[in-house]
Amino acid sequence: MQVGNARYLKPGDLPDSIAVFPLSGALLLPTGQLPLNIFEPRYLTMIDAALAGNRLIGMVQPALSEGEVKVSDPQLAPVGCIGRITSFAETGDGRYIISLTGVCRFRLLGEKVTHEPFRCFRIAPFISDLSARDEEDAVDRAALLSAFRAYLDANKLEADWDSVERASNLTLVNSLAMMSPFGSAEKQALLEAPDLKTRAETLIAITEIVLARVFGDSDTVLQ
Repeated sequence: MQVGNARYLKPGDLPDSIAVFPLSGALLLPTGQLPLNIFEPRYLTMIDAALAGNRLIGMVQPALSEGEVKVSDPQLAPVGCIGRITSFAETGDGRYIISLTGVCRFRLLGEKVTHEPFRCFRIAPFISDLSARDEEDAVDRAALLSAFRAYLDANKLEADWDSVERASNLTLVNSLAMMSPFGSAEKQALLEAPDLKTRAETLIAITEIVLARVFGDSDTVLQ
């Protein structure tokens, strides 16, 4: 997988530990682009360290059981995604505006003891994500686009259909999953889907449930 100027092809191309940025409701998937506004001092330090090193950080949600409790070091969801910093800008008031490009998912193994203000974990990368394009033919693109169109129509929204039609199945599935306005639990389910086909099916199912809940019979909406 090519990300920015770096190419990740095998386990040795990925770190066995990483600094993590816990953020509820944020979803990063392989090849996806996630903009972030960094302002907390501990995470400004984390970005400085990443830029001085391999430019990689781990995006992960707090554990769903944490709810809305605000704690400095919450329990974390078991699966996150490695992101490479592919754009960086510093504002006049000390914030960083960055963009992450998703590399591959990882499973948390254990927290490392460091002297840094941010948290670092040992990880097991999902190596299969590096060859996810091999899974593209298994995606039911027509069903995915039907659900996407139904959601847009129901909410009176527009899309750039030329760009949608040009997108590969990998880009389409992961981009739609990332931009979906669903909750933390749904986004974690999309992240943890074992393969691209299952992620597409999960996205369709969640969309149908939302449409049925809000607008009634989803079969009618999706016609």
